[in-house]
Amino acid sequence: MRNVMKTAAGLALAIVLGVPAMAQDTLTIGIMVPTTGSEATYGQDMANAVNLAIGEINAAGGVLGKQLTSTIGDDGCDAQLAVNAASKLAASGVVGVVGGYCSGATVPTLKIYGDAKIPLIIPAANSTKLIPENPGNAFMINSTGNDQVAKAIEYFTAKGIKKIAIINQGDAYSQDLADLTKKNWEAAGNTVTNFEVTNKGEQDYSAVVTSITAASPDAVFWTAYYADGGLLIRQLRERGYQGLIAVGDGSNSPELFKIAGPAAEGVIAFSNPTAEFLPEAKAFAEAYQKQFGAAPGPYSTLSYDAMKLLAWALTTAGTTDSAKVIETLQGANFTDTISGPISFTPEKTLARSNFVVLEGKGGAWTLAQ
Repeated sequence: MRNVMKTAAGLALAIVLGVPAMAQDTLTIGIMVPTTGSEATYGQDMANAVNLAIGEINAAGGVLGKQLTSTIGDDGCDAQLAVNAASKLAASGVVGVVGGYCSGATVPTLKIYGDAKIPLIIPAANSTKLIPENPGNAFMINSTGNDQVAKAIEYFTAKGIKKIAIINQGDAYSQDLADLTKKNWEAAGNTVTNFEVTNKGEQDYSAVVTSITAASPDAVFWTAYYADGGLLIRQLRERGYQGLIAVGDGSNSPELFKIAGPAAEGVIAFSNPTAEFLPEAKAFAEAYQKQFGAAPGPYSTLSYDAMKLLAWALTTAGTTDSAKVIETLQGANFTDTISGPISFTPEKTLARSNFVVLEGKGGAWTLAQ
Protein backbone atom coordinates (compact mmCIF):
# COMPACT_ATOMS: atom_id res chain seq x y z
CA MET A 1 0.00 0.00 0.00
CA ARG A 2 2.90 2.33 0.83
CA ASN A 3 4.36 1.80 -2.68
CA VAL A 4 1.00 2.63 -4.28
CA MET A 5 0.77 5.82 -2.22
CA LYS A 6 4.32 6.80 -3.19
CA THR A 7 3.54 6.20 -6.86
CA ALA A 8 0.39 8.31 -6.67
CA ALA A 9 2.27 11.07 -4.91
CA GLY A 10 4.97 10.96 -7.55
CA LEU A 11 2.40 11.21 -10.33
CA ALA A 12 0.74 14.16 -8.63
CA LEU A 13 4.08 15.92 -8.19
CA ALA A 14 4.98 15.29 -11.83
CA ILE A 15 1.71 16.79 -12.99
CA VAL A 16 2.13 19.85 -10.76
CA LEU A 17 5.67 20.46 -11.98
CA GLY A 18 4.80 19.85 -15.61
CA VAL A 19 7.22 16.92 -15.82
CA PRO A 20 6.20 13.97 -18.00
CA ALA A 21 4.70 11.43 -15.59
CA MET A 22 6.01 8.50 -17.60
CA ALA A 23 9.63 9.53 -17.97
CA GLN A 24 10.49 6.11 -19.35
CA ASP A 25 8.42 6.98 -22.41
CA THR A 26 10.72 9.84 -23.42
CA LEU A 27 14.26 10.20 -24.70
CA THR A 28 16.11 13.44 -23.97
CA ILE A 29 18.32 15.22 -26.49
CA GLY A 30 20.93 17.68 -25.27
CA ILE A 31 21.35 20.96 -27.15
CA MET A 32 24.65 22.78 -26.55
CA VAL A 33 24.63 26.30 -27.97
CA PRO A 34 25.33 29.87 -26.82
CA THR A 35 22.08 31.39 -25.57
CA THR A 36 23.87 34.26 -23.82
CA GLY A 37 26.76 36.43 -24.94
CA SER A 38 27.61 38.00 -28.29
CA GLU A 39 26.71 34.89 -30.33
CA ALA A 40 23.37 34.22 -28.62
CA THR A 41 21.41 35.02 -31.78
CA TYR A 42 23.06 32.10 -33.57
CA GLY A 43 22.62 29.81 -30.58
CA GLN A 44 18.93 30.46 -30.04
CA ASP A 45 18.30 29.98 -33.73
CA MET A 46 20.10 26.64 -33.65
CA ALA A 47 18.10 25.52 -30.60
CA ASN A 48 14.87 26.55 -32.31
CA ALA A 49 15.73 24.49 -35.38
CA VAL A 50 16.55 21.41 -33.29
CA ASN A 51 13.27 21.72 -31.40
CA LEU A 52 11.36 22.18 -34.66
CA ALA A 53 12.84 18.90 -35.89
CA ILE A 54 11.98 17.21 -32.59
CA GLY A 55 8.37 18.32 -32.93
CA GLU A 56 8.15 16.84 -36.41
CA ILE A 57 9.80 13.59 -35.30
CA ASN A 58 7.38 13.26 -32.38
CA ALA A 59 4.40 13.94 -34.65
CA ALA A 60 5.58 11.07 -36.85
CA GLY A 61 5.72 8.64 -33.92
CA GLY A 62 8.95 9.52 -32.13
CA VAL A 63 12.05 7.34 -31.90
CA LEU A 64 12.11 3.72 -30.74
CA GLY A 65 8.49 4.06 -29.68
CA LYS A 66 9.23 7.05 -27.44
CA GLN A 67 8.75 10.78 -27.67
CA LEU A 68 11.76 13.11 -27.70
CA THR A 69 12.34 15.97 -25.30
CA SER A 70 15.25 18.41 -25.20
CA THR A 71 17.34 20.26 -22.65
CA ILE A 72 19.61 23.20 -23.47
CA GLY A 73 23.13 23.74 -22.18
CA ASP A 74 24.29 27.35 -22.63
CA ASP A 75 27.97 27.39 -23.59
CA GLY A 76 28.06 31.19 -23.99
CA CYS A 77 30.69 30.74 -26.72
CA ASP A 78 33.10 30.50 -23.77
CA ALA A 79 35.34 27.54 -22.95
CA GLN A 80 34.61 27.43 -19.19
CA LEU A 81 30.89 27.91 -19.62
CA ALA A 82 30.95 25.19 -22.27
CA VAL A 83 32.70 22.75 -19.93
CA ASN A 84 30.05 23.41 -17.28
CA ALA A 85 27.21 23.01 -19.79
CA ALA A 86 28.65 19.79 -21.21
CA SER A 87 29.22 18.32 -17.76
CA LYS A 88 25.59 18.97 -16.80
CA LEU A 89 24.26 17.55 -20.07
CA ALA A 90 26.46 14.46 -19.81
CA ALA A 91 25.22 13.82 -16.26
CA SER A 92 21.55 14.33 -17.16
CA GLY A 93 21.03 11.10 -19.08
CA VAL A 94 20.75 12.51 -22.60
CA VAL A 95 20.91 9.93 -25.41
CA GLY A 96 22.76 12.31 -27.71
CA VAL A 97 23.79 15.93 -28.09
CA VAL A 98 23.35 18.32 -30.99
CA GLY A 99 25.46 21.44 -30.70
CA GLY A 100 28.72 23.27 -31.01
CA TYR A 101 28.80 26.72 -32.56
CA CYS A 102 32.05 28.36 -31.42
CA SER A 103 34.95 25.99 -32.01
CA GLY A 104 36.90 27.36 -29.04
CA ALA A 105 34.01 26.50 -26.75
CA THR A 106 33.40 23.13 -28.40
CA VAL A 107 36.95 21.74 -28.22
CA PRO A 108 37.09 21.36 -24.39
CA THR A 109 33.72 19.58 -24.34
CA LEU A 110 34.84 16.74 -26.61
CA LYS A 111 36.56 14.81 -23.82
CA ILE A 112 33.54 15.23 -21.54
CA TYR A 113 31.15 13.77 -24.09
CA GLY A 114 33.73 11.18 -25.10
CA ASP A 115 34.22 9.96 -21.53
CA ALA A 116 30.44 9.73 -21.17
CA LYS A 117 30.23 7.94 -24.54
CA ILE A 118 27.51 10.30 -25.77
CA PRO A 119 27.00 10.69 -29.54
CA LEU A 120 27.63 14.34 -30.48
CA ILE A 121 26.62 15.91 -33.79
CA ILE A 122 28.23 19.31 -34.40
CA PRO A 123 26.25 21.50 -36.83
CA ALA A 124 28.42 24.63 -36.93
CA ALA A 125 31.85 24.52 -35.28
CA ASN A 126 34.35 23.56 -37.96
CA SER A 127 37.90 24.34 -36.83
CA THR A 128 40.40 21.67 -37.84
CA LYS A 129 41.53 21.81 -34.18
CA LEU A 130 38.45 19.74 -33.36
CA ILE A 131 39.69 16.78 -35.37
CA PRO A 132 42.69 15.61 -33.25
CA GLU A 133 40.68 16.18 -30.05
CA ASN A 134 37.78 13.96 -31.15
CA PRO A 135 37.56 10.81 -28.98
CA GLY A 136 35.53 9.15 -31.72
CA ASN A 137 31.97 10.05 -30.76
CA ALA A 138 31.69 13.50 -32.40
CA PHE A 139 30.54 14.09 -35.99
CA MET A 140 30.94 17.42 -37.83
CA ILE A 141 28.28 18.14 -40.47
CA ASN A 142 29.63 21.59 -41.41
CA SER A 143 32.62 21.48 -43.73
CA THR A 144 35.96 22.18 -42.06
CA GLY A 145 38.26 25.18 -42.25
CA ASN A 146 40.23 23.41 -44.97
CA ASP A 147 37.19 23.51 -47.23
CA GLN A 148 36.50 27.15 -46.41
CA VAL A 149 40.07 28.16 -47.21
CA ALA A 150 39.91 26.31 -50.53
CA LYS A 151 36.73 28.22 -51.43
CA ALA A 152 38.25 31.54 -50.35
CA ILE A 153 41.43 31.04 -52.36
CA GLU A 154 39.42 29.94 -55.39
CA TYR A 155 37.35 33.14 -55.18
CA PHE A 156 40.30 35.48 -54.54
CA THR A 157 42.25 33.96 -57.42
CA ALA A 158 39.32 34.30 -59.81
CA LYS A 159 39.11 38.00 -58.91
CA GLY A 160 42.80 38.56 -59.63
CA ILE A 161 43.67 39.29 -56.02
CA LYS A 162 47.34 38.91 -55.09
CA LYS A 163 47.72 40.63 -51.72
CA ILE A 164 45.47 40.09 -48.71
CA ALA A 165 45.33 41.19 -45.08
CA ILE A 166 44.08 38.60 -42.59
CA ILE A 167 42.52 39.50 -39.23
CA ASN A 168 41.51 37.04 -36.49
CA GLN A 169 40.74 37.05 -32.76
CA GLY A 170 43.07 34.30 -31.56
CA ASP A 171 40.34 31.76 -30.76
CA ALA A 172 40.19 28.18 -32.06
CA TYR A 173 37.90 29.01 -34.97
CA SER A 174 39.21 32.33 -36.25
CA GLN A 175 42.90 31.63 -35.67
CA ASP A 176 42.64 28.23 -37.34
CA LEU A 177 40.96 29.78 -40.39
CA ALA A 178 43.50 32.61 -40.46
CA ASP A 179 46.50 30.27 -40.16
CA LEU A 180 45.20 27.93 -42.85
CA THR A 181 44.51 30.84 -45.19
CA LYS A 182 47.97 32.34 -44.69
CA LYS A 183 49.70 29.00 -45.23
CA ASN A 184 47.82 28.10 -48.39
CA TRP A 185 47.73 31.63 -49.82
CA GLU A 186 51.50 32.04 -49.55
CA ALA A 187 52.09 28.50 -50.84
CA ALA A 188 50.24 29.57 -53.99
CA GLY A 189 52.78 32.36 -54.49
CA ASN A 190 50.66 35.21 -53.13
CA THR A 191 51.30 37.81 -50.42
CA VAL A 192 49.87 38.37 -46.94
CA THR A 193 50.48 42.06 -46.21
CA ASN A 194 49.09 41.99 -42.65
CA PHE A 195 48.35 39.24 -40.16
CA GLU A 196 46.55 40.91 -37.28
CA VAL A 197 45.05 39.61 -34.02
CA THR A 198 42.38 41.68 -32.27
CA ASN A 199 40.56 41.26 -28.96
CA LYS A 200 36.98 40.07 -28.71
CA GLY A 201 34.70 42.97 -27.88
CA GLU A 202 37.11 45.59 -29.16
CA GLN A 203 35.44 48.85 -30.20
CA ASP A 204 38.27 50.89 -31.71
CA TYR A 205 40.12 49.27 -34.62
CA SER A 206 42.00 52.42 -35.65
CA ALA A 207 45.49 50.90 -35.19
CA VAL A 208 44.61 47.85 -37.29
CA VAL A 209 42.85 49.97 -39.91
CA THR A 210 45.85 52.30 -40.17
CA SER A 211 48.19 49.35 -40.64
CA ILE A 212 46.00 47.83 -43.33
CA THR A 213 45.40 51.02 -45.29
CA ALA A 214 49.15 51.71 -45.26
CA ALA A 215 49.87 48.25 -46.71
CA SER A 216 47.12 48.65 -49.35
CA PRO A 217 46.13 44.98 -49.78
CA ASP A 218 43.75 43.96 -52.56
CA ALA A 219 41.45 42.34 -50.01
CA VAL A 220 40.88 42.08 -46.26
CA PHE A 221 39.76 38.73 -44.83
CA TRP A 222 38.08 38.83 -41.39
CA THR A 223 38.02 35.27 -40.04
CA ALA A 224 36.12 35.84 -36.75
CA TYR A 225 32.52 36.58 -35.74
CA TYR A 226 29.97 39.13 -36.99
CA ALA A 227 29.50 41.13 -33.77
CA ASP A 228 33.03 42.52 -34.00
CA GLY A 229 33.41 42.08 -37.75
CA GLY A 230 30.64 44.57 -38.44
CA LEU A 231 32.49 47.28 -36.52
CA LEU A 232 35.77 46.56 -38.30
CA ILE A 233 34.12 46.70 -41.72
CA ARG A 234 32.49 50.03 -40.91
CA GLN A 235 35.76 51.52 -39.66
CA LEU A 236 37.70 50.25 -42.69
CA ARG A 237 35.30 51.96 -45.07
CA GLU A 238 35.15 55.13 -42.98
CA ARG A 239 38.93 55.37 -43.21
CA GLY A 240 38.82 55.05 -46.99
CA TYR A 241 39.74 51.44 -47.64
CA GLN A 242 38.34 50.60 -51.11
CA GLY A 243 39.49 47.00 -51.61
CA LEU A 244 37.45 43.81 -51.28
CA ILE A 245 36.35 42.83 -47.77
CA ALA A 246 35.59 39.15 -47.12
CA VAL A 247 34.39 37.34 -44.00
CA GLY A 248 34.28 33.72 -42.90
CA ASP A 249 31.21 31.72 -41.96
CA GLY A 250 31.26 33.08 -38.40
CA SER A 251 30.11 36.41 -39.86
CA ASN A 252 27.43 35.22 -42.27
CA SER A 253 24.62 36.49 -40.05
CA PRO A 254 22.14 39.09 -41.33
CA GLU A 255 23.02 40.92 -38.10
CA LEU A 256 26.28 41.97 -39.78
CA PHE A 257 24.32 44.49 -41.88
CA LYS A 258 22.78 46.09 -38.80
CA ILE A 259 26.22 46.65 -37.28
CA ALA A 260 28.19 47.58 -40.40
CA GLY A 261 25.40 49.53 -42.11
CA PRO A 262 26.06 50.61 -45.71
CA ALA A 263 29.72 49.58 -45.32
CA ALA A 264 28.61 45.94 -45.67
CA GLU A 265 27.56 46.53 -49.28
CA GLY A 266 29.73 44.31 -51.48
CA VAL A 267 31.19 42.32 -48.60
CA ILE A 268 31.84 38.68 -49.52
CA ALA A 269 31.08 35.78 -47.13
CA PHE A 270 32.27 32.21 -47.43
CA SER A 271 29.28 30.45 -45.93
CA ASN A 272 27.66 27.18 -45.11
CA PRO A 273 24.36 26.66 -47.00
CA THR A 274 21.58 28.79 -45.52
CA ALA A 275 17.83 28.34 -45.80
CA GLU A 276 17.13 31.15 -48.28
CA PHE A 277 19.48 29.61 -50.85
CA LEU A 278 18.30 26.01 -50.53
CA PRO A 279 15.20 25.06 -52.55
CA GLU A 280 14.68 22.05 -50.28
CA ALA A 281 14.40 24.36 -47.26
CA LYS A 282 11.20 26.17 -48.29
CA ALA A 283 8.84 24.10 -46.13
CA PHE A 284 11.30 24.23 -43.24
CA ALA A 285 11.60 28.03 -43.48
CA GLU A 286 7.81 28.43 -43.52
CA ALA A 287 7.41 26.15 -40.49
CA TYR A 288 10.19 27.98 -38.65
CA GLN A 289 8.63 31.37 -39.37
CA LYS A 290 5.23 30.16 -38.21
CA GLN A 291 6.51 28.69 -34.95
CA PHE A 292 9.10 31.29 -33.95
CA GLY A 293 7.93 34.44 -35.71
CA ALA A 294 11.22 35.02 -37.50
CA ALA A 295 13.18 33.76 -40.47
CA PRO A 296 15.63 30.91 -39.78
CA GLY A 297 19.23 32.01 -39.29
CA PRO A 298 22.49 30.85 -40.88
CA TYR A 299 22.93 27.58 -38.94
CA SER A 300 19.28 26.60 -38.73
CA THR A 301 19.37 24.19 -41.65
CA LEU A 302 22.42 22.32 -40.37
CA SER A 303 20.98 22.16 -36.83
CA TYR A 304 17.67 20.83 -38.14
CA ASP A 305 19.50 18.24 -40.24
CA ALA A 306 21.69 17.30 -37.27
CA MET A 307 18.63 16.43 -35.20
CA LYS A 308 17.10 14.44 -38.06
CA LEU A 309 20.42 12.59 -38.47
CA LEU A 310 20.59 11.73 -34.76
CA ALA A 311 17.00 10.45 -34.80
CA TRP A 312 17.80 8.36 -37.88
CA ALA A 313 20.89 6.89 -36.20
CA LEU A 314 18.96 5.93 -33.07
CA THR A 315 16.20 4.36 -35.14
CA THR A 316 18.58 2.53 -37.46
CA ALA A 317 20.69 1.24 -34.59
CA GLY A 318 17.46 0.09 -32.91
CA THR A 319 18.83 1.09 -29.54
CA THR A 320 20.16 3.98 -27.49
CA ASP A 321 23.39 2.04 -26.88
CA SER A 322 25.97 4.69 -27.69
CA ALA A 323 28.52 2.36 -29.31
CA LYS A 324 25.93 1.12 -31.80
CA VAL A 325 24.62 4.63 -32.49
CA ILE A 326 28.16 5.93 -33.11
CA GLU A 327 28.89 2.99 -35.41
CA THR A 328 25.69 3.75 -37.33
CA LEU A 329 26.66 7.41 -37.70
CA GLN A 330 30.11 6.51 -39.00
CA GLY A 331 28.52 4.50 -41.81
CA ALA A 332 25.82 7.07 -42.58
CA ASN A 333 24.77 7.96 -46.09
CA PHE A 334 21.93 10.19 -44.95
CA THR A 335 19.95 11.97 -47.65
CA ASP A 336 16.77 13.02 -45.82
CA THR A 337 18.19 16.53 -45.38
CA ILE A 338 17.66 20.07 -46.54
CA SER A 339 21.34 21.06 -46.63
CA GLY A 340 22.62 18.15 -48.74
CA PRO A 341 23.70 14.54 -48.21
CA ILE A 342 25.63 13.62 -45.08
CA SER A 343 28.36 11.02 -44.90
CA PHE A 344 31.63 11.09 -43.02
CA THR A 345 35.36 10.71 -43.51
CA PRO A 346 37.28 8.38 -41.17
CA GLU A 347 38.01 11.53 -39.11
CA LYS A 348 34.23 12.03 -38.70
CA THR A 349 34.14 15.22 -40.75
CA LEU A 350 31.66 15.89 -43.54
CA ALA A 351 32.82 14.03 -46.65
CA ARG A 352 32.15 16.95 -49.00
CA SER A 353 32.49 20.72 -49.10
CA ASN A 354 29.27 22.63 -48.48
CA PHE A 355 30.63 26.18 -48.80
CA VAL A 356 29.02 28.81 -51.01
CA VAL A 357 29.99 32.43 -51.72
CA LEU A 358 27.58 35.18 -50.64
CA GLU A 359 27.66 38.91 -51.35
CA GLY A 360 26.10 41.74 -49.38
CA LYS A 361 23.59 43.64 -51.51
CA GLY A 362 20.93 46.06 -50.32
CA GLY A 363 21.39 45.09 -46.69
CA ALA A 364 21.06 41.32 -47.21
CA TRP A 365 23.05 38.34 -48.41
CA THR A 366 22.71 37.18 -51.99
CA LEU A 367 24.50 34.43 -53.88
CA ALA A 368 27.64 35.91 -55.42
CA GLN A 369 27.93 35.75 -59.20
